[in-house]
Amino acid sequence: MTSSDQIAVAPALSTARLWLGAVLLVGGLLGHLLAARAIGGYYIAYRDHIGGFVFFTVLSGAIIAVLGRRFWRGRHDVTLLTLGALQALFGYIIYLMRFHIA
Repeated sequence: MTSSDQIAVAPALSTARLWLGAVLLVGGLLGHLLAARAIGGYYIAYRDHIGGFVFFTVLSGAIIAVLGRRFWRGRHDVTLLTLGALQALFGYIIYLMRFHIA
């Protein structure tokens, strides 16, 4: 009986990790967009920040996918959560770096 309770909780936890990873990815993009807006809000600023977000997402996503295949095979929720946390951290750092532009 205990095992059926544990099985019922696992998909909900996996879904929560997927949602949290997606929200953190959006948060990372938001950091880039806010930084682009703060430095002038011109087309080129948005283009460069969105391009940087996509570039870093693809690059870090490839690295995390390789690590995921090695350490947590079949756990796509953990992979997306890790990618989202990393991108949220990058977005926050990019947003903070806008204060250092002269």
